[in-house]
Amino acid sequence: MKALSKVTRSIKPAEVEKNWHLIDADGLVVGRLAVIIANILRGKHKPSFTPHVDCGDHVVVINADKVRLTGNKLKQKTYYKHTGYAGGIKAVTAAKVLEGRFPERVLEKAVERMIPRGPLGRDQMRALHLYAGAEHPHGGTQPQPLDVASRNRKNKVGA
Repeated sequence: MKALSKVTRSIKPAEVEKNWHLIDADGLVVGRLAVIIANILRGKHKPSFTPHVDCGDHVVVINADKVRLTGNKLKQKTYYKHTGYAGGIKAVTAAKVLEGRFPERVLEKAVERMIPRGPLGRDQMRALHLYAGAEHPHGGTQPQPLDVASRNRKNKVGA
């Protein structure tokens, strides 16, 4: 039997092994799904987690347009952006975003706001691959399916 080590090991970027995960977001709650995705992107699910190294995995999310919001968030949640001009603040509700041209942005923004800001966070966000439909071009990487709905009954609406 190997003795327990009393040394905290900090891994180097060259030692990181990145895996691929596939999540079907159909019917899943946005915030709960975003937490799980953010933790995988950061690498917090690995015993070798190092905060200053991008040690997270790649996450492919399909059916990102079919995510659900609980309560009245569909009508009340508002996303703001600024044009750069005086008085140029624009607001759009979550319902408009989900029925618009890029419905996966609801989930993307939820995950992005759970990732640290800066160069490390931008690298981690590049490992997130969101698709509104059921098809994705990452079949060659053989992503492992991750069943988020079975982790907690609250993760899926109407389950």
